Amino acid sequence: MRIRNYLNIALRSLAVSKQRSFLTILGVLIGVAAVISVISLGEAQQAAQEEAFASLGSNLLYVMPAASRSGGIGGQIGSGATLTLDDAEAIASKASSIALVAPAIQVTSQVTAQGENMALTVVGVTPSYQNVNNFTLMDGNFITKQDYDRKARVAVLGSQASNNLFGGMNPVGQAIRINGRQFQVVGVLASKGGSFGMEDTMVIAPLSTVQSTIASQQISSRSASVQLISVQTKSKEETGLAIEEITGILRQNHHLRENEDDDFSVISMESVSDIAGQMLGIMRIILTAIAGISLLVGGIGIMNIMLVSVTERTREIGLRKAMGAKRRDILAQFLIEAGALSLCGGAAGVILGWGIINAFSLAAQNAGFLLTAVISGGTIALSVGISVAIGLISGIYPAIRAARLDPIEALRRE
Repeated sequence: MRIRNYLNIALRSLAVSKQRSFLTILGVLIGVAAVISVISLGEAQQAAQEEAFASLGSNLLYVMPAASRSGGIGGQIGSGATLTLDDAEAIASKASSIALVAPAIQVTSQVTAQGENMALTVVGVTPSYQNVNNFTLMDGNFITKQDYDRKARVAVLGSQASNNLFGGMNPVGQAIRINGRQFQVVGVLASKGGSFGMEDTMVIAPLSTVQSTIASQQISSRSASVQLISVQTKSKEETGLAIEEITGILRQNHHLRENEDDDFSVISMESVSDIAGQMLGIMRIILTAIAGISLLVGGIGIMNIMLVSVTERTREIGLRKAMGAKRRDILAQFLIEAGALSLCGGAAGVILGWGIINAFSLAAQNAGFLLTAVISGGTIALSVGISVAIGLISGIYPAIRAARLDPIEALRRE
């Protein structure tokens, strides 16, 4: 028999039990949609993460007090007092591999403006903080050396902080109050899409101002202490040398003996990116495995319906074999039926998966996250290929069972 004849017989057989065929296809459909959604959204998240780290720079280092390790880069910076402005100045003057150094402190404060009252993160920085962290201004100016030297009460707002406090109004030149003290807004940062959960929502002010006013009671009695020193190396290749130089300089500044542990930690953005990438990769494998279970369940559904079909069509099979149909004809017929079910489920799953990832992308963009998910041709081919393979594998046993039926015994069946 020709393939066309096999296909016609298979499709007619499936059309006889439309509802049962639809429910079987539904199992495959859900599995394929789940796999496509997980893979596509995982690829989009990885691309967004790589873009976020690239925007900071691979030659960026963070120096933090040892007590702050649990805080992480994107969370609240620790309150340890083992780092000072003198440390930052020593790194800038003694380390040959360093291009820029930017010490900072951060506190949570009540910020009010235009009748809005919010608890926001206030970061005290030096003028070099903008270049070290690759911040772009949407409007106005960043903190200047003059602002820092005269302890000016000026502030730069993150894009989301600006929107929350002033709505669509341009805040540059407007006044805000931080813990009751009046500051003038001099600039607004361009959005980074909430990459690490803090850039768009923070308020930036001169480090000298924050130390002498807002943070004087919150951080430490030592007015020169800082919580974070951002360091930009001259090149990515000099990152290792920079870590060695920073470690040596700080150990000497802190008078640490050889048998004493560092009271600070130096973290490279490249290592943070690698760790985040590994964690995301593991999560994607786990989620893909879970989604794959749905495909396996769909395959079991195909095997079930094919076994039922063999039982219901025993007399038909016996009659066809009595009329000269060979084992390979019966085997091909049932395998094509299983393949058709899985192929239809796979095609429908691609459409559903496309709808799911578009909905997630739209929701993420509305929430302020730059996440754009697309279905690649490779993902479609992989998902549909796996679904068809599972369908054929699931149909092998019922097909073999049908092909081995004795025609005389089959014709006796009621």
